[in-house]
Amino acid sequence: MSGITEKVSQIYSFEEYAARDLEVNRINPIVKIGLVFLFICVIVSFSRYQFFELVPYIFFPMILLAVAELPAGMFLKRTSIVIPFCLFAGISNVIIEQSPAFMIGSFNVSFGLLSLVTIIFKAMLCVAAVLFLVGTTPFTQLSAALRRMHIPQIVITLFEMTYRYIGTLAEETSDMYTAYLLRSQRAKGIRMKDMGSFVGQLLIRSSDRAERVYAAMKLRGYGMSGGGASAGLTRGSALKMTGRDWAILFIMAALILLPRFVSIPALYMQFVERFF
Repeated sequence: MSGITEKVSQIYSFEEYAARDLEVNRINPIVKIGLVFLFICVIVSFSRYQFFELVPYIFFPMILLAVAELPAGMFLKRTSIVIPFCLFAGISNVIIEQSPAFMIGSFNVSFGLLSLVTIIFKAMLCVAAVLFLVGTTPFTQLSAALRRMHIPQIVITLFEMTYRYIGTLAEETSDMYTAYLLRSQRAKGIRMKDMGSFVGQLLIRSSDRAERVYAAMKLRGYGMSGGGASAGLTRGSALKMTGRDWAILFIMAALILLPRFVSIPALYMQFVERFF
């Protein structure tokens, strides 16, 4: 269970990177949310066989990773977490679609294998975009930007509560697991006969803890003036779109859309055939 607490702390560690005073962190969060949403929509719009058309998009996370000064090892590790889910979803394609797509030397690449690789690549690109957003934007600014974009309040509240209560749930689970091991010296884990009562007690303790946390938040003004703790940011000048913000939005949106409508690999092959 200590591993659970460690994983949750790693999730919250992105807040430390988002709090740094970097140029990319100071970009209007509305611009970053819009660009990430556009990037994901464009990536998803490619078919499962268009792997080579997706390749140019690898430069976006590479460049942003350097600009945001995020650790490449941690970023890659977080991005690769989707690989098992993609394998589970797309492994059947390798079995069903065995007709050849192209050859790499003497190795025959089937349409099923091509689709599986494309699914994994698309998922990793989408996760990388979301990680970049979280790693460069403080959580309070994300919530404020969503309110500024007129996202329904119930959706924002669920987003805030889920994010904050993950740590609370992990802490309660870790405490209960430690107490269980201290009372069962020879146990290497939770016995199946105790699993039901353990989960029930965890639900009760988590509910009580959540009520206390929410009461403390209400005493500190949460939910007043039509929003959460970050509602006041929406009335300030920090989230107003400036000319610089609009310029960043249009330039980056054009760069994201360009490989979607212009086949960069095809242009490269034409250039190689013409001059080499």
